[in-house]
Amino acid sequence: MTGHVLVLNQNYEPLNVCSWQRAVAMLCVGKAVALEYENRMLHSPTTQMRFPSVVRLSTQVRRPLPELKISRRAILARDKHTCQYCGHQSRTLTIDHIVPRERGGKNTWDNLVACCAKCNNEKGNKTPTEAGLALAMTVGKPRYIPYLSYPTFAIAARNRVWRDYLEPFAPHMMQGM
Repeated sequence: MTGHVLVLNQNYEPLNVCSWQRAVAMLCVGKAVALEYENRMLHSPTTQMRFPSVVRLSTQVRRPLPELKISRRAILARDKHTCQYCGHQSRTLTIDHIVPRERGGKNTWDNLVACCAKCNNEKGNKTPTEAGLALAMTVGKPRYIPYLSYPTFAIAARNRVWRDYLEPFAPHMMQGM
């Protein structure tokens, strides 16, 4: 996430990922303190500063705990853009209902998986067992860091510097990333 900065609440809980411009503005007016920097420098006509990577707010922000919503983007992030039937990785996957909608299948975390077009066509309006397919993993609602959307968290977890700040809030998510 080049050009993005992880924003932590005063208690070090991850809150958001913002642009470097927003982070610098918060630093300049004293709303945040930089905890980590990148090797790059920011220059203006009168000053220069190191490029922030992680900032912590100076005051605690109280927010209600958000609910993890089902979306195409969240399902693809949970399944790591991998077809759950054949293992094909792609950015152009479809979403498949394990139990087809016509048979009462719902739009729930337990019934939706990432699927390539070939497997989706092969499965059709059948269950995976009827189509001779097997799921690569047990699917369900992911546990995630509050305030960061699941897809944002999945991307943020790839940043080595940010991992130290994310891991205490979701150590199970960091395995295999």
